[in-house]
Amino acid sequence: MAVHEQVKADLKKLSDPDYAIKLQRFFKTGEGEYGEGDIFLGVRVPDQRRIAKKYMNISLTDVLELLQSEIHEHRLTALFILTEQFKKGDKETRRQIVDLYLCNTAYVNNWDLVDSNAHKILGEWLANKSRKILYEMAESENIWERRISLISTFAFIERGDLEDALALARAQVDSRHDLINKASGWVLREIGKKEQSVLEDFLLKHYQKMPRTMLRYAMEHLPEERRRFYMGR
Repeated sequence: MAVHEQVKADLKKLSDPDYAIKLQRFFKTGEGEYGEGDIFLGVRVPDQRRIAKKYMNISLTDVLELLQSEIHEHRLTALFILTEQFKKGDKETRRQIVDLYLCNTAYVNNWDLVDSNAHKILGEWLANKSRKILYEMAESENIWERRISLISTFAFIERGDLEDALALARAQVDSRHDLINKASGWVLREIGKKEQSVLEDFLLKHYQKMPRTMLRYAMEHLPEERRRFYMGR
């Protein structure tokens, strides 16, 4: 049995059909919803992380087989494996992982698939490199690529490097998609935790036209009087 088939078999053993139904509702898999058509086994995330560690040394070919699966847990487990391999890999291994990731963003197609790894793989890779690819993704018609561009900046913000995170959040101020508004708001919130004055400079320029969701998340850690000010627009 191929290694990727072994991973799938291990996940299948842990599947829970009742939980799968709940996940399909939670991740909006109905017709016309953002996760339309996604299929779940009903495997809990801690179990997927455990399996990812068990198989963390499998080949990128096997990882790709998992990542391109129609099953949500196969894709998420693949991304957990890539994250582990990236963390421990040398420069060439990391480059290969990033190339694979960028060539397969079509399969990183729900918010948990993005949020669990974009900053740990793509963000970490770009920490000391050009961020041009993130600006290209920020203009994509694919909401998941736009979300990847935002979440990746967490790796920069952690280092106190705020410029690109601000610019990429600014690029989404006119967005009307809730999943992008939340991600933009999270980016701004994390910026504010590093430098409240930088966040407030941004808000003073944009708060009157920012989507409410983006604004609420952005000012989550601000003092109450400042939140009242911005919400009273």
